[in-house]
Amino acid sequence: MSTETELKQGIREHLGQFSLHVLLVFATGLTIGSERAVVPVLGRDVLGVESLFVIGSFVVSFGFVKGLLNLYAGKWGGEYGRKPVLVLGWVTALPIPVILIFAPSWGWITVGNILLGINQALTWSMAINAKIDLAGPEQRGLAVGIDEAFGYSGVAVGAWVTGIIAARTSLRPEPFYFLAVVVVLAFLISIFLIKETVQFAEVEVDDDDHHDANLPFGEVLKRATYGDKTLFAAAQAGHIEKFVDTLFWLAVPLYLTSQGLGIAAAGFVVGIHSAMYFFQIATGGLADRIGRRPPVVVGMFLTGAGVLGMVLVDGYLPWAVLSGVSGLGMALLYPNLMTVPGDAAHPTWRATGMGVYRMWRDSGYGVGAILIGLSMEFVNAEAAFYLTAALMFVSGTIVYIWMEETHPDFGTHEPPAPAPEQPGQTLPQD
Repeated sequence: MSTETELKQGIREHLGQFSLHVLLVFATGLTIGSERAVVPVLGRDVLGVESLFVIGSFVVSFGFVKGLLNLYAGKWGGEYGRKPVLVLGWVTALPIPVILIFAPSWGWITVGNILLGINQALTWSMAINAKIDLAGPEQRGLAVGIDEAFGYSGVAVGAWVTGIIAARTSLRPEPFYFLAVVVVLAFLISIFLIKETVQFAEVEVDDDDHHDANLPFGEVLKRATYGDKTLFAAAQAGHIEKFVDTLFWLAVPLYLTSQGLGIAAAGFVVGIHSAMYFFQIATGGLADRIGRRPPVVVGMFLTGAGVLGMVLVDGYLPWAVLSGVSGLGMALLYPNLMTVPGDAAHPTWRATGMGVYRMWRDSGYGVGAILIGLSMEFVNAEAAFYLTAALMFVSGTIVYIWMEETHPDFGTHEPPAPAPEQPGQTLPQD
């Protein structure tokens, strides 16, 4: 078989490896989902943490660690390959179930969430980059949609399963036995079954490619942060939409249980939000046909409306419906925001460019947890919902005004003029 044939891109052509990466991103979602419904209530009811801001500290540590590691995960994935970074991510997850089972104080939970942030940054970053490597430009939106759909379906299933286990047994240790099985299996799959994919990104490199190739790390960081208005619009939107994820991780379980819902019912409402992310398979494929910008704009406003509505209604069914509405909005915006830097980046620095986007996006966990925690601590739980909804509306307006279409076939986005090359400068390949 020729090298050209071996390196041909396409989901169908690499269905086996693509499916394994789908399975692993599902496991990544299960890992974080196993904390969603149980850990905030564990802090309040078992470990005796009275301050809602202190409870939020475990999300703060997670968000900032994951954001920073996303930046370097993309860089490392380009330098050393996707598989070594993926394996390292699962190594860091191995102690997490043990910490959650035996933690004598909330401080240990925060330590566990630092490890969770490392795990999520390394494994999810490599999962999405590997899928894009295998799929190629024409199926990039679909690949991202599949990745995020199965990842967040894992989050939903993890929240449901651990919520049910906690309701039938106790808040610990039983829910975290499930987590331990997931982590060990994912670790073994990443070592023994996953193959390297970085060589497929190199297939997309055109020898006649222009100035955008091989940008140095600092230039990529600047461009993906503020040097390109479209990428800035994507980065700020990604940062703000993580407030919604934080709200459903931190505030929603506490708010619903304080309103009289049991832990299993609260876990189901939280899980409904994440389950809607499964529609990202459809919304990612849709963006390959109509462009990235329309579903992002609609999704930002629909998510904000769903969040706002949850504090304007009362009852299990209305909460579940509006949780689903906000989740549907996230399904529209989430994969297509991530596809924007994938479109705009040259293949030689795509992993790094997406790492920069994911850094700004996931640091939204930390900033969101601080602001949501302060709102709940010093105003009330409802204030956290109002704040999150308002920021989604403002961020969506910025997207509407500044984001250009980046679709590779009919997009209007053009990269900014190149920075002048320095004499003797060596441009590292990603």
